[in-house]
Amino acid sequence: MSTSTWDRRIARAEQLACAHPAASGLLKCYAEIARLQKKIYDGLALAKRCDLNTTLLNPYFPALLSLIGRIGPKPLAEAAMELARHDNALQELLMDPNPSGEIEIFFGRALLQPYAESLARDSDVNLANSPSTCPFCGEKPQVGVLREEGDGGKRSLICSLCATEWEFRRMLCPGCGEEGVDNLPVYRASEFDYVRVEACESCHTYIKSIDLTKNGLAVPVVDELASIPLTVWAEQNGYTKLQLNLLSM
Repeated sequence: MSTSTWDRRIARAEQLACAHPAASGLLKCYAEIARLQKKIYDGLALAKRCDLNTTLLNPYFPALLSLIGRIGPKPLAEAAMELARHDNALQELLMDPNPSGEIEIFFGRALLQPYAESLARDSDVNLANSPSTCPFCGEKPQVGVLREEGDGGKRSLICSLCATEWEFRRMLCPGCGEEGVDNLPVYRASEFDYVRVEACESCHTYIKSIDLTKNGLAVPVVDELASIPLTVWAEQNGYTKLQLNLLSM
């Protein structure tokens, strides 16, 4: 994965912020976070490391707290100011196996995502077994992707932490393994006709998939964030998202 991937995310977030006023604030916030994540990714690419060493993230923590204190919504901004008062706040966040809330999860993931992507980039993990969780880090997928293949479409999933992409059966729920067609409805909205809500009637979870055959300019992790109307609709109809994105949506 090259730094151009981060540039595409940032540019896409800024583009969609102009096109979709309802999601503008969210997307602008994401673009600023992605700029910092790009710096982390670039910095860690120069560090020689074979295993996870979270102390490498220490220099970036103050910058994250400062950024969120400036642009984040009030709860996150207040949390950033509180974390800045504690010397060991970052390591406590990263070492907690069961974070107590979305705020704690956010700060840890904002730093871990570019690090995990950097590690995944250099891995030789097998992507052919189609597991329901990431074959590299074991996290749940954030979004699905549809690409053209023959007379149909090929589906893959993108990890919510390290952004590893792996193939996954099209008619299969990544939450519970349901494979009955009648129990796997798909929903769309006219405003986002290239974004699908792929739901499951067995476990009542859903994941969004970005259909690149309909919009080749889409950047899956950004476009799924922008499609707020689909998120609202899914939640109002009793579905729970399989994995929240960085901004807890």
